[in-house]
Amino acid sequence: MTTANGQYWNKDILLGVMGDPIAHTKSPLMHTAALKALGIPGAYVPLHIAPGHLGEAIEAIRTLGFRGVNVTIPHKVAVMEYMDRIDDSAVAVGAVNTVVNDDGILTGYNTDGIGYVRSLKAEATPDLAGSRILVIGAGGAARGIIAALLLEHPAAVVIANRTVEKSKQLAEAFQGKGTVNGIGNDEIAAHIADMDIVINTTSVGMYPHIDAMPIDPALLREGMIVSDLIYNPLQTRLLTESRQRGCRIHGGLGMFVYQGAYSLEYWTGRSAPVDIMRQTIIDCLGGSA
Repeated sequence: MTTANGQYWNKDILLGVMGDPIAHTKSPLMHTAALKALGIPGAYVPLHIAPGHLGEAIEAIRTLGFRGVNVTIPHKVAVMEYMDRIDDSAVAVGAVNTVVNDDGILTGYNTDGIGYVRSLKAEATPDLAGSRILVIGAGGAARGIIAALLLEHPAAVVIANRTVEKSKQLAEAFQGKGTVNGIGNDEIAAHIADMDIVINTTSVGMYPHIDAMPIDPALLREGMIVSDLIYNPLQTRLLTESRQRGCRIHGGLGMFVYQGAYSLEYWTGRSAPVDIMRQTIIDCLGGSA
């Protein structure tokens, strides 16, 4: 079986995802379905890697002949020091979520931000130019998303975080690439009325704590776009409350699917079966999207 980049799959392809914890991940389910749809024999497995063993785990990727792995919390930044090459997508973000193994040469990529923006434009608004965007959270997920958002030329990005120093530091990292400012969560009420898009990049509201919300929904106004990176549940309480207030809502399923699709395309050189990947997760979570 020859891929688009000329590789020939005459043996099973071995893929995986590294994280701590990792039992909750739906990536193996999604990628297994994708490989089957593409007719590529192989496996995608969860790899529970504690932080102290990351270096050994990366070396094992070479030894065991993995074609590649996804990297998730808490390893996305730390894994960079073990890469032979780092793609511009990961340099811009300062984090790696996809590793490709080319005969022992490991290259780190980041597909989080581009996956998110692709989903946001496809499902909520086709044009982000001139938008005023509030990003809640200043962690690794926010970093990747902001890097990709700035390529779309928004008017301004405001980062809100519980620790204001962290939001200001992240904003400083993007100086020269757009108008980016950091504030504390206690300042959200003073800024949110001017925003076109509100994005939750935190884990607040994720299963099993599905009643939690990162902001007071009473602050939201009709017509704004409210986006939540969480995909389990498919519709968080934040999105439910936002819809009731006349907002357009955008869930995290699309980002999860598209970041995985880009990873799969790096590994196989084949176009990812996005519809099948999406439906696999919807069926798993017992919902609709």
